[in-house]
Amino acid sequence: MDWNQIPGKAVIDKTMAGLRERNFNPVLVTDRGEALRKLQQMIPAGSEVMTGSSTTLMEIGLTDLLKQGKHPWRSWKDRILPEKDPAKQADLRRASTTAEYFLGSVQAVTETGQVLGVDASGSRQGGYVFGAKHVIWVVGVNKIVSDLDMAFRRLHEHSVPLEDARMKKTGAPGTFIGKMVVYEREGIPDRISTILVEERLGF
Repeated sequence: MDWNQIPGKAVIDKTMAGLRERNFNPVLVTDRGEALRKLQQMIPAGSEVMTGSSTTLMEIGLTDLLKQGKHPWRSWKDRILPEKDPAKQADLRRASTTAEYFLGSVQAVTETGQVLGVDASGSRQGGYVFGAKHVIWVVGVNKIVSDLDMAFRRLHEHSVPLEDARMKKTGAPGTFIGKMVVYEREGIPDRISTILVEERLGF
C-alpha cells in the first residue's frame, strides 16, 4: 500500500467539503511555502502559540522560525525548553494546552472529513480536543484516506513505524500509541482550522 500517494482533485474537493461540514475550516494551498505563509497570516501578532511535535511543522519551516525567534508571537516553547526540572517542565506542558493558538498535524483525514489524531503522551490532543482557544492543523494531502478503517491502517502500517524510527535516530527510545482521538465535528465554528497542502508532508 502506498500511503504517500497524492489523491486526485475530486478526492481533495470531497475531503475539503467534508472538513468544512464538520467545522474544521479547511483552506487548500499548493506547497509548504504557501502553507507557512498562510499560517503566519492566520495568527495575529502578540498571540500566545504552542506547537505539538510535528514532522509536518518542521518540513514547512515553522519549527526553525520559532527556534530562531523570527516571529511576532509569544511561544510557549521559549518557556518550556529552558526549564530543566522535569516536574516543572511537565507542568508547563500541561498549561500550554490552553494556548491561544495550538499548532500541529494529525495522522489521517478521511474523505468525509473525519480526522485521526494520535500521540504517545496525549500532549497535542489535550490542546486539540478542548484546551486551546484556536487550533490549526497543517496536513499534507498524502494523509487523505477513504474511511476510518483506512485511517487506522495508515496509523499502524505507516505513521507509527516511521515516527518510531525517527525518534530512535535521535537517541530516544521510540514511540507508541498512547492516546487516540477521532475528531468527528467541532462545536465552536471558528475554533479549528485546517491547512491542507497539495504535497507529501509528515507521516
